[in-house]
Amino acid sequence: MKFNSFFKTFLLGLFLVLFASCDKDFNEVGTNIIGEDHYDFEVDSTKTVVAYNQPFGAVQTNNLPTNALGYYNHPVFGKTKASFVTQLELIAANPKFINPGAVEIDSVYLYVPYFINARKTVKNSQTGDSTYELDSIYGSSPIKLEVFESKYYLRDFDASTGLEGVQRYYSDQKPLFDNNYNTVAGRLNDSTAQIQNVNFEFKPNEIKLQYYNFEKEQTVVKQRLAPGIFVKLSREFFMQKLVNAPAGTLTNNNTFKDYFRGLYFRVNNSDASVEQGSLALLDFKKGKIVMSYHDETTATNNERIRRELTINLGGNTVNLFETENTSSSSSYIAALTNNTPDTPAGDEKLYLKGQNGSMAVIELFGPDSPLDADDIPEELEEIKANKWLINEASLTFFIDRDAMLSSTYEPLRIYLYDLENNVPIVDYTFDGTENNVNPKLNKLIHGGIIERDEVVEGVPTKGIQYKIRLTRYLMSLLADENASKNVKLGLVVTESIAAITNAKLQTPITNYNDIKFSPLASVMNPLGTVLHGTNILPNTENYGKRLKLKIYYTKPN
Repeated sequence: MKFNSFFKTFLLGLFLVLFASCDKDFNEVGTNIIGEDHYDFEVDSTKTVVAYNQPFGAVQTNNLPTNALGYYNHPVFGKTKASFVTQLELIAANPKFINPGAVEIDSVYLYVPYFINARKTVKNSQTGDSTYELDSIYGSSPIKLEVFESKYYLRDFDASTGLEGVQRYYSDQKPLFDNNYNTVAGRLNDSTAQIQNVNFEFKPNEIKLQYYNFEKEQTVVKQRLAPGIFVKLSREFFMQKLVNAPAGTLTNNNTFKDYFRGLYFRVNNSDASVEQGSLALLDFKKGKIVMSYHDETTATNNERIRRELTINLGGNTVNLFETENTSSSSSYIAALTNNTPDTPAGDEKLYLKGQNGSMAVIELFGPDSPLDADDIPEELEEIKANKWLINEASLTFFIDRDAMLSSTYEPLRIYLYDLENNVPIVDYTFDGTENNVNPKLNKLIHGGIIERDEVVEGVPTKGIQYKIRLTRYLMSLLADENASKNVKLGLVVTESIAAITNAKLQTPITNYNDIKFSPLASVMNPLGTVLHGTNILPNTENYGKRLKLKIYYTKPN
């Protein structure tokens, strides 16, 4: 009983301390509020917000951290074919063949691992076999995959700048590589030793490298690889390219990259599935080519020994996107065709699409908000005059469920940033929350993570909304020295909340102070979503789902 009395007293004292602490720094409480319970806070959701669509056009796609490969037909955004070009690097420079004339290549294979859900990998202790769940694979139908030798040299520096600027390659430059691959050697994933169908599927199967042991009279598993792209390549090509390479071409990776300029992964729709394929996000830097061969042991010993030569997929890379409009994507195309801001109302629907897609431009206290003598929106001045203590400010973006009804995949997250300066807003910087299970869910308080109806039998249902908190951003606008810094904000889908660097646009957006960049993580993401915008008429079905700035505040005593 004494313990219970002490415990109650302790809790009461703790509550009073916390209450006093909260009261002392009340104007910053909003940066720590996660839930929807705001107690006696007042709510203001009448502030003017204008949002409208803006296409990106061709974007810089060289040396992305992850790259897309495949063909996918999105029910809203149309068809996308993602091809890929990469340089190669010898894992050990200047390889030596003892007697090139006696070399026999047993096999050449290309392997690029998929992203997997490591928490759901299960290994059978009896067989040693593992089962995997793939991540970042969209669709399940086959694609047409062709691998060629690229004859185009991917430069580090731009010759037009006197080699002073970094060389940039863009998403629409596929014709450049279509005109510069080895047509004589042809498709490399078509060896005379192993004719392979060009139809390719991203499968979750474990890859087993096996050989037949004549002594044991059984097949033995030499190596197990996690699921990935695994294709056999032409032995004849690699015999000529590597074993019979001209002197000096394999001395180091600089000469090697000029001699063997890389691989071109060209993607098209498969004859077996013309209208729908599949698309994967891949880390090609983890890929490799392995050539197994037999050579003489030494120059004086013609006894043959088995060796391996490994080539990494390393150096410069380029992702190439081809988009094709369809009848189902007509609304999206129409929205982007009229890309002049429809002020002051904005657009009815906001189309966010990754890669070379589109964004939304958001103006808080929009263009029809009257300005005072200092060019500061009167709505901001009103908040200052009322001396509100801001607890939370947020934007809630409702997903257009009708438009996204046929979409199997939805972006996990969207990203709000300072469009005019190409940097995150202050709320992003101050949010240090982390998710140890999935880093893509870091910065939970700042938000932007999809919220769904529920989970049914372990499968998430369709998304409802995304909520982004911008409490500190609004508080910074209320500071006297920053009140005029109400910039336009950009909204995009993102593949990684940690990636805040930018990719250059081939053609700058001139509507807003010559915008020249897109967030890099948006270029990496192949998905898209449709959100309700701001131009929704009163007394219509979706009027309550229009975008508004919601402010939770406390009135001063």
